[in-house]
Amino acid sequence: MSLKLLLLVTLISSLSIYSSHSQDRWEKAKITSQKVSESVHMLQGMGGNIGVSAGEDGILIIDDQFEPLAEKIASAIGNIAKSPMKYVINTHYHGDHTGSNAYFREVQDSTIFAHENVRKRLAEKEGHTHTSLPVVTYQQGITFHFNNETIKVMHLPAGHTDSDSIIFFEDANVLHAGDLFFEGRFPYIDLDGGGTVQGYINNITEILNFINDDTQIIPGHGDLANKADYEVLLTVIKETSAIVASMKTEGKSLADAIAVGLGDKYKSWSWSFINEERWITTLYEGM
Repeated sequence: MSLKLLLLVTLISSLSIYSSHSQDRWEKAKITSQKVSESVHMLQGMGGNIGVSAGEDGILIIDDQFEPLAEKIASAIGNIAKSPMKYVINTHYHGDHTGSNAYFREVQDSTIFAHENVRKRLAEKEGHTHTSLPVVTYQQGITFHFNNETIKVMHLPAGHTDSDSIIFFEDANVLHAGDLFFEGRFPYIDLDGGGTVQGYINNITEILNFINDDTQIIPGHGDLANKADYEVLLTVIKETSAIVASMKTEGKSLADAIAVGLGDKYKSWSWSFINEERWITTLYEGM
């Protein structure tokens, strides 16, 4: 067998294994549901946490994870209530929060709402489908009066991305923070997507000023949380930012800063997607 043919066979075999593994990953994925208030629920699976408003007016969801999970998500929603799907709100443009847009628009006949930058960035993605795009866009925000609840959707300045929105259920005192809250872990700040470290800090500070100690928070990633948990995240971001800023001021290169690290205090905040090295890189490059 020639080397060229051998390489081709190896590549095909590798792609086959990867495809099989990926398919197996979606098939094994589970969507779990947690009741947050009388009409608000949280779904967890793979990707961003989903908020659900369920009641006599129908179903409104916040984010919809990945496309291969769409039917599982719909099934989990059906276990909460048999009401018709009405609305989808995207907190930002990332695929683990918008991946099932087309399914919920085409199959479930839902109307998708998002900040105008969500539609813009999704439209710029290679291979996007028109049905995955938000139908209604806004600049500052929008309010839903739905299921006996006032649901306020608010756009915030660039933080995680330049397309971030948070959603507040006034009567239930429940906040869906999108990816402006990574519970118990270093956050992902998408510098290429318009996000900024200082903006992320500013947005959390603003959010903390209008919620209270009884507010339940659905984070973009992680478990159901409260104001105290959110304050801990803000403290960690500020402290680690100060550490990296000090090293940068001293003239240390990014490689030097990564080699020094943040210390044992923050080891538990490192996770599969944003480990210590990537978090230091974000802070260093985002200053």
